[in-house]
Amino acid sequence: MSGNLSVNGTVAAGWEAVRDEFAAVVAAEPHSPEAQLVVRHHGRPVVDLWAGEDTDGETLTGVYSITKGAAHLVVALLVQDGVLELDLPVSRYWPEFTGEGKERLTVRELLAHKSGLINRPEGFTVEELADDAGIAAALVGQKPYWEPGTAYGYHAFVIAALTGEVVRRATGRSIQEIYEERIRAPYGLELFLGLPREAEGRWKPILEPLPTPEQLAQMADQPAPPALMPIAFNWHTDPPMDLVAFANHPKVKELGPASAGGVGSARGIAGMYAAAIGEVDGRAPLLKPDTAAEFAKPHTPGPGLVTPEPDHFALGFELLPGVGPRALGHSGAAGGVGFGDPETGVAYAYTRRRFGFPGGAAPENERLTAAVLKAARAAG
Repeated sequence: MSGNLSVNGTVAAGWEAVRDEFAAVVAAEPHSPEAQLVVRHHGRPVVDLWAGEDTDGETLTGVYSITKGAAHLVVALLVQDGVLELDLPVSRYWPEFTGEGKERLTVRELLAHKSGLINRPEGFTVEELADDAGIAAALVGQKPYWEPGTAYGYHAFVIAALTGEVVRRATGRSIQEIYEERIRAPYGLELFLGLPREAEGRWKPILEPLPTPEQLAQMADQPAPPALMPIAFNWHTDPPMDLVAFANHPKVKELGPASAGGVGSARGIAGMYAAAIGEVDGRAPLLKPDTAAEFAKPHTPGPGLVTPEPDHFALGFELLPGVGPRALGHSGAAGGVGFGDPETGVAYAYTRRRFGFPGGAAPENERLTAAVLKAARAAG
């Protein structure tokens, strides 16, 4: 049982309350969450914790849509470099991106999940979802599920294939290649878009959710999801998409599809956001303040057509509860979250291998985030 698990790792002086909160979260779980929590403050590691029967600080696992943060950090760098312009039509870079109103969609609107190209009617196999270029080729001629630019909805498994094709057309290189060269390798980050063979021995699979009877009853009482949600999450296929099997699939691990196929640790995620927003080891932040601010601005007022949360997205990043308005971040389906907050200098990463309830950003992130931000403000 989770309550018997010990919390391992270290915290800096002044951050002990974060360890206490993490221990309380772990103790409250009926099953081992196999979780990691890492925080950097102004680039300095201050929290490095883990708990689980088969998880330590070096464990690597699937991080689902936290991957979108890595992908769109690449896009932000290319905008900052002047290689991409947010308010140009996607078709300026990708000429085949036309028809059904697609030719009017801007790069900014694509990043805000406004294209309507959430899937194709027959869906994708897991092997197909591992191939970003194949997804882009399949969707470019697809009729959108709404008029592009007029509404938004979460492009769960395809957004970074679409933005990635824009990157490929503008640079001749994939998001994965640019991420490796400009972000992962220079900082030695253990967040991979394509797991290298030498790191395979530290990979551990995502584990099935084990909801309690109370959670099952709560699930049964939930209102029906929006009609487009099963399509966006590839649940309309036969058999429906298995999210656990997706993250554990060898092809997904190998290729690192940029929407949801990354593999990493909380250390790697926190390190990426620390580098994005602030100085690390004498290096200037990856993003200039005006670039970071632009990518953190809300771009999707009102409810979406896929998931019911209102005001959900910035540019390629999510707006996260309890985090400041300047933060860049994204959650992942198993319950993990990563973000960088320039206002407080916090880079936060929480991962869990045991799929949480009800999926998406697990509710304990609000408790953990509150404890982290309180400690950060006290530290100055």
